[in-house]
Amino acid sequence: MSIDFQKVADSMAAMTCIVSVEKLPDGSCGEIRIVTGNRAYIDSIEHPMQDVVMLTKKFVPNSLYTTYMPRDLNFEDFCYRAAVQKKCLHSYAHPDRYDVWFNMTFLPLAPDDGNLCYCTYTMEINFEPSSERMSNTSGDIAAAVLETAITLREAKDFKAAMKGVVEEIRKMCESKYCCILLVDNEKESCEILGEAFSSDLQRLLPDDYMGNDFYPVARTWKDTISGSNCLIAKNKRDFEVLRERNPLWYDSLKESGIDTIALFPLKSRNEHLGYMWAGYFDAERSARVKEILELTTFVLGAEVGNYLMVNKLRELSSRDMLTGVMNRNEMNNYVDWLSGLPDAQKKPVGILFTDLNGLKQVNDSQGHEAGDALLRNAAAALKELFDARNVYRAGGDEFVVILTDVSPEQIEDRARELRLAAGRYPDVSFAIGCSYEADCREVRRGLAQADERMYEDKKQHYSSLHLRSRDPR
Repeated sequence: MSIDFQKVADSMAAMTCIVSVEKLPDGSCGEIRIVTGNRAYIDSIEHPMQDVVMLTKKFVPNSLYTTYMPRDLNFEDFCYRAAVQKKCLHSYAHPDRYDVWFNMTFLPLAPDDGNLCYCTYTMEINFEPSSERMSNTSGDIAAAVLETAITLREAKDFKAAMKGVVEEIRKMCESKYCCILLVDNEKESCEILGEAFSSDLQRLLPDDYMGNDFYPVARTWKDTISGSNCLIAKNKRDFEVLRERNPLWYDSLKESGIDTIALFPLKSRNEHLGYMWAGYFDAERSARVKEILELTTFVLGAEVGNYLMVNKLRELSSRDMLTGVMNRNEMNNYVDWLSGLPDAQKKPVGILFTDLNGLKQVNDSQGHEAGDALLRNAAAALKELFDARNVYRAGGDEFVVILTDVSPEQIEDRARELRLAAGRYPDVSFAIGCSYEADCREVRRGLAQADERMYEDKKQHYSSLHLRSRDPR
């Protein structure tokens, strides 16, 4: 019995094509071709939407699907399972290569023609995500994802809650590893937001398996996903594609013994935040793993995006934008916190109160741009010795350093080191006052004392300048 494929395609109102999948002798997937399509589907190729770029705008029946679009392992997997395994499949996805959502249905056709198997591929395009389409998933997955969103929304410690969430996702995927990795391309850095291991895997991985030098690998993932909404590698054929696209990462995965992996971009409001990935899962479960991560990354993307935005706003409200150290408001908050600690948590505190000598003269003689440069250099000298989170710009030319769990000798040593560091920057000179309190709750008294000592140091500085100016030599 033969099928009139054109008639089948034309009977569908939505964009529909007929796909042929070659089944190789070992049962694996061979060539995938677009046999024919209805008018709506052919128009989507020959007259694509704005901003959609096809590899060719001429539809030729029975052409390889890669004639029209880059190779996509997810599309191939769905076509294979529908055409060869005779499964009815649905997916709702947002591939990176297009700024739209695709509502896709794959239906098997019978009979096969020797080693060629067939399915229909029907798609609907949404310009905004549809909650109705996204909710069309397994009940247990939808319930788990809803619980995840509630957990994160109510969490006081977002990172701690995220660790638990990632562990639950790992268990749902039945994988040995799951991770959310944030990627900052401006700073060329990456950070693990949450990860979970099976007990046997954690013992095998080295401590620095994803250290500070991992960013060069993470930045290659966008090209590796190659415009799709994710990358799923579950067999030798998939890993060969991965090897062609990213040999460096492929070698790393093989060295770690990873034979299955699912990698999803994490986004919020179309801003790329990083990736979520799972590895070491049963290849037979890859479709379920994809379904789990597809929905969780969409939900988690919004939650992580909100978390990062709040952190950024907090950073903007607490950091001095000119120098990069903390501002006076943040210093006041920290002083309040230290002052209110209970007996059991009290600790010694050391304070360096500094004033930048000569700022007014530079502003008056060279202008405020030169004065700003001097302030930045002063902050740079301070940051050579102290974490920027411990340095506060308390006023126009005043910087305060607050350190806990230190001795009086250490504070004096740091003051001497700061004078040496200042000498490495043009025109930077500090008046410095130090103080020490055995009980950090007396930090305000320490600040007042350090302030007084700083002014004494400043008087000596200008007194010595005055004497040198009068020296006839």
